[in-house]
Amino acid sequence: MNSVRRSWPHFERLLLAVVGLAVTILLWWVAVELMKDEKPFLAKFAPRPTADALVDLVRTGDIWPDVQASLRRVVLALVMATLIGVPLGVLVGSSRRFRVASAPTFQFVRMVSPLAWTPLAIIVLGVGDSPVLFLLVIGGVWPIMLNTASGVHSIDPRWISVGRSLGGSRREVFQTITWPAIRPHVLTGIRLSVGIAWVILVPAEMLGVDSGLGYAILDARDRLAYSEMMAVVLIIGFLGMIIDTVARTIFSEHPFAAFAAIRRKVARARSPRGGVEGRRVPL
Repeated sequence: MNSVRRSWPHFERLLLAVVGLAVTILLWWVAVELMKDEKPFLAKFAPRPTADALVDLVRTGDIWPDVQASLRRVVLALVMATLIGVPLGVLVGSSRRFRVASAPTFQFVRMVSPLAWTPLAIIVLGVGDSPVLFLLVIGGVWPIMLNTASGVHSIDPRWISVGRSLGGSRREVFQTITWPAIRPHVLTGIRLSVGIAWVILVPAEMLGVDSGLGYAILDARDRLAYSEMMAVVLIIGFLGMIIDTVARTIFSEHPFAAFAAIRRKVARARSPRGGVEGRRVPL
């Protein structure tokens, strides 16, 4: 009986999800049926033709090179945004002067939509992957930088004092105190950056590239393959859900795990083997 009670919430969630999906498909079908008499070409956007086109794309494998190209761009842009955002976040969080001096510039650039940089990116970087990566990085770097800065700013200064009083160098203090403390914030920023990059990717790929899911939508439109175009939209949505789920699984950490690790390190330092026997370390 207890096992049934424990499994019921999971079954209920699954049932509600299925019902919600069914209602969405029904509303989709009703909307097309109501408008197709006035605009007959809208019949190609109906669920059934879209499902047939989706099966054909998956079966023939025509969509996989575009999926691979899009995923490659997102991963590469995420790595670049992390390499830029984490050091900037540490600097912003640890230096008051740099934070005050850079705040107007960062705030201004952050408020500009990444897609607004598209003409400039194409003029300066040309066509191809470079402008797409630029748009993804400039959109995804801010969550990483801001979350990292928030993590650094929230560190109790006493932890830094403990590390320095134990003779730790700047590098050792960063490795044993700063990084474990800001790691949950960095992971949260990366997870948010993944979602932003995926949203920016599709419109960015509609300009100056000949591969990717954004390009696939334009190509289907130019060929008047509206069912295929709608199928690509579904693929983008499915991949986005999968990417978000994977990101939440990979880039997640209990917020107190880092501080627990710090406490263990300090406890080892207090022990006789740690070389500070009899010394009371303030926390």
